[in-house]
Amino acid sequence: MNIELLSARDPGWTEWADVIVVGSGIAGLTAALRLKDQVERVAVVTKDELKAGSTQWAQGGIAAALGEGDTPSQHEVDTLVAGAGACDLEAVRVLVGEGAEAVRELIEWGAEFDKDPAGNLSLTREGGHRRDRIAHADGDATGAEIQRALMEAVRRAPEILVFEHAMVVDLLTAADGGVAGLTIHVMGEGDADGVGIVRTRAVVLASGGLGQVFSQTTNPAVATADGMAIALRAGATLRDLEFVQFHPTVMYLGEDSRGQQPLISEAVRGEGAFLVDWDGKRLMEGVHELGDLAPRDIVSKAIMKRMLETGHPNMWLDARHLGREFWEKRFPNILASCEQHGVDPSVDLIPVAPACHYASGGVRTDKWGRSDVPGLYATGEVACSGVHGANRLGSNSLLEGLVFSRRIAEVLPGELRQLEDPAPGAGRALVPGTALKQLQETMTTKVGVLRNATGLAEAVDELEQLGSTPATEIDPAAWEATNLLTVSLALATSALLREETRGSHWREDFAERDDTGFAGHFDVRLRDGETVVSFTPAPATDRTTTTMAGA
Repeated sequence: MNIELLSARDPGWTEWADVIVVGSGIAGLTAALRLKDQVERVAVVTKDELKAGSTQWAQGGIAAALGEGDTPSQHEVDTLVAGAGACDLEAVRVLVGEGAEAVRELIEWGAEFDKDPAGNLSLTREGGHRRDRIAHADGDATGAEIQRALMEAVRRAPEILVFEHAMVVDLLTAADGGVAGLTIHVMGEGDADGVGIVRTRAVVLASGGLGQVFSQTTNPAVATADGMAIALRAGATLRDLEFVQFHPTVMYLGEDSRGQQPLISEAVRGEGAFLVDWDGKRLMEGVHELGDLAPRDIVSKAIMKRMLETGHPNMWLDARHLGREFWEKRFPNILASCEQHGVDPSVDLIPVAPACHYASGGVRTDKWGRSDVPGLYATGEVACSGVHGANRLGSNSLLEGLVFSRRIAEVLPGELRQLEDPAPGAGRALVPGTALKQLQETMTTKVGVLRNATGLAEAVDELEQLGSTPATEIDPAAWEATNLLTVSLALATSALLREETRGSHWREDFAERDDTGFAGHFDVRLRDGETVVSFTPAPATDRTTTTMAGA
């Protein structure tokens, strides 16, 4: 198999590991910790510092059936309803069935969650949940606490080799198409000397999402779709890319604001905050039975519809009645973020608008994290395990990374390949880093919250044109731009082909959900350098929730 590889300098060094974990969030570090005693050598590769990535930014918490009276079957129902018929039922049952045990192990590793006066976990509620099942830490700093605990556990494990400031350029495959290694550029180590090869018997992708394909996102700067792109080039399948979740309550900083934007956690609405329009009218009244705690896609659509009707660039979140003391105790970090931008949420309305938050799709895997490529596994946001469907239920993301990394660690040691020599690959031209601004503009205006055939077709054309201008420099900016372009084109093409509205995919020209024609998944592969999209039918899984609700 002659795969495509990005243009890169000749490698100046070589390392090896039995398993390479790409990414250092909850998914990656959980995988590394669970594997360290089962194989001789585990390496963690992360593009920035070990603490960088999306996990540390998670505010709300981690969802699991931990509370009295709650059950995995109730969590299952809420997950399937939010997923709008596109979830994999068995994957969801794995998630909710193993979730509580996984969270307890996280606590054993040192994560400290908030407790009530009786010493029990303090559980709260978010959109789409019908029970209080969200465990949180330091009020609104759950991700940071989880990241701290996992990093400390990794640092206590000298057998885990860590590469920081190291960008994975490509996955190297053997003659049989299976994993053989990675090309890595250690940034800051000089030019040619920075590029090297790590040979390996297995790779676990845990590299996060694709938020930087859009101009505004809650994702950090490192979320450049690298894992999805390298998997696609190596022969893996990407699934459900069109289902990008736009969080409804991202702080609106003005139309010219770019990059990572401040998130106002759904947990604020879980504590009683509510959305209003510019006239002070409650936005979610009569829209959904759960009101302001409806699933995220429904709330985002309600906000966008009112914005389009009125011409205003944002709506408002009213949390003034919670009071200053409550804000300081329950949401100290969100309070500080608001005040940094001149808003006191105990006195002022918070300006909000939807922005890119999460990729529900990614590298297609089975229930054990295996991809199509032998020896390549994926977990967390980079993966499409099937648990999120067309719209992720709040606080299921941290849980997914935790549960499926544990499952990968159960099967991977028994499936380790031999160390193989990498087969040669065909070179792929890079696009310049300067193309990023136009790429983000195209994706934001034509493949954003509200989509139609004209805009999507124009987006595909514009993205293809961007790809026709080669880079003159070989550097990380060009690698990132090329990865973002690869995934953006796959996303836009899938969105164009899905002629219905489902979950987070909203088509103004096909406003209704269509289970007759579109119950299933769009799968993307590369063939001779071209993006090829196919459709795989699957039953609509939320149709069984009525009978399951009493389980």
